[in-house]
Amino acid sequence: MTVTQRLTRINPVVIAALPGAARAHASEQGFVLLLPTDVYVPAGASVVALTVLALVLLPPRAFAALFRPVAWVALPRLRGAAMLTSLASTVFLAGLLWLGLTGPRDPLTNPLPLTVWVVWWIGLVALQGLWGNLWRWIDPWRGVLALIRAEGWRAPLHLSPRAGSWVAVALFMGFTGFVLADIAPSDPGRLARIVALYWLAMLLGAVLFGPRWLVAAEPLGVLMRVYARLAPIGRRGRHFALGWPGWQLATRRTPRAGMAAFLLVLLGCGSFDGLNETFWWLAKIGINPLEFPGRSAVVLPTLTGLLAANALLLAAYGAAIALGVTLDRDGPGFALTFRAQAVSILPIALGYHVAHYLPGFLVDAQYALAALSDPLARGDDWLGLQPFYVTTGFFNTQSGVRAIWLAQAGAVVLGHVLGILLAHRIALCHHATPKRAILAQLPLALFMIGYTFFGLWLLASPRGA
Repeated sequence: MTVTQRLTRINPVVIAALPGAARAHASEQGFVLLLPTDVYVPAGASVVALTVLALVLLPPRAFAALFRPVAWVALPRLRGAAMLTSLASTVFLAGLLWLGLTGPRDPLTNPLPLTVWVVWWIGLVALQGLWGNLWRWIDPWRGVLALIRAEGWRAPLHLSPRAGSWVAVALFMGFTGFVLADIAPSDPGRLARIVALYWLAMLLGAVLFGPRWLVAAEPLGVLMRVYARLAPIGRRGRHFALGWPGWQLATRRTPRAGMAAFLLVLLGCGSFDGLNETFWWLAKIGINPLEFPGRSAVVLPTLTGLLAANALLLAAYGAAIALGVTLDRDGPGFALTFRAQAVSILPIALGYHVAHYLPGFLVDAQYALAALSDPLARGDDWLGLQPFYVTTGFFNTQSGVRAIWLAQAGAVVLGHVLGILLAHRIALCHHATPKRAILAQLPLALFMIGYTFFGLWLLASPRGA
């Protein structure tokens, strides 16, 4: 019995809410939150505002110590281990592509879309921010490139870090456009061809420009590495180090303009990913949310909205930075402050990523587990899970939905709190006195408080696409 067949035993109201997961990528949300948001939203924003107040009261030395890591244990030398695990990851990816082309056509039973959109895009991205750089071990290009270079190949072209960052921005915008606007991003065969073409294109870039391409220009690897720097566990020399989340960002040099733009685009794309599903957005583009005509009817509005959302975010962030520079004219200039403070946006982007995809992950992770046990949908039971029933019972009770919403709201609020703390730590390094740092940071803090309202509103808004 397939997972789809098992679902027929579940409440038909629940089943009616699930096709949205197959219509878009496999992680769409499937329920509307009917909770007292007039209480939760102000409460969440108040937590962020109180954090700003705490910055005024906390002594600068104590605050600096907050982001000072503690060395833990020495790192063993594992020469060649990352290359071997990367090659294994490449073989695993090839198997997924084969299953995408030859396996079941249902995105909820084929392992390829479930692995890409659930395990990788939701689960692994979140783990990067919690546990560190796991991507280093499963990067599917690193091992292949090492073998090519071992044969004596040297890149004929040079890629500057400055240009690489802007390439990453453009490619990530293209990736998000595919996720949001493609007519069937979860179709196994279609996704297999797209992933294969992307893998080949990035390998070609690495062959032509060398390993720097994977470090600076390949956007998914860049995303993984920057989120990993939020993790409390990191590397300090040849030791593991443990510290406050974000300590690795606070101790790194100021990013280049392209990387600063990339960090802001992460938040802009994530925000629009939620906005474009809301009744509000659908009304703006003339779509009845209760009679959604299909993704092919909204391709152009989606792409236009994606570009506009990122432009508005950059403008709002830039205005906050400009106002802060005006308040402390003796501090660093606009360009340096814009680049330095962009890293404080990163925890906000990750917090919203976790919150936005949590409901879909709770359901689709079960499909992924079932597909792992029966990858060809032939009734196999490799993991001994039979009979396996996908449950959505936690959506049917007020306590279940409340727990999910509180987890989502908590992720958003914690992301903003960490962002404000990180922004203040950075400001202390660039301003003459703590008072000037706080004064210059106030516009950015107000921007973050406003974005807290926006993020919580997105989570609670009815969705129709």
